[in-house]
Amino acid sequence: MSLITMLKPELTLAKQNIVSKKRALENIASAVSDRLHCDKNAIYSGLLSREKLGSTGIGEGIAIPHCRLESANHAAILVMSLEEPIDFDSIDRKPIDLIFALIVPPNECDAHLSTLAQIAQLAQSPNGLNSLREAQTDELLFTAFKQLLQG
Repeated sequence: MSLITMLKPELTLAKQNIVSKKRALENIASAVSDRLHCDKNAIYSGLLSREKLGSTGIGEGIAIPHCRLESANHAAILVMSLEEPIDFDSIDRKPIDLIFALIVPPNECDAHLSTLAQIAQLAQSPNGLNSLREAQTDELLFTAFKQLLQG
């Protein structure tokens, strides 16, 4: 599953004013539910269930909330930057300001793991992450992420 083919402008949200992990997950569920035509409560519940297993805050200011969703007919990725970093129970105990949310149907689980690995690998590019953090509009964030994926 290629991140670049999953990337959609309507799921690229820059400088969101979100104050908590719960609100972040709610916003993700709301945005993704429109795109996947799925129930936002089911998405929120899936993301929350995954977080209860262990935080998806991977460090370096990044979180990758994700879940499998029975009602999803295809995978979706949401890219979000935050105005101010929030506590996400990250492994490095630092707040996060970049979110890469992944929602996948059950039949794409193997691809899901490789997609998570691709996102985690982006964390190794401080310059790329800075370009995402500096993007002030949804369009600029979309362009910066697309350029980061194209290397």
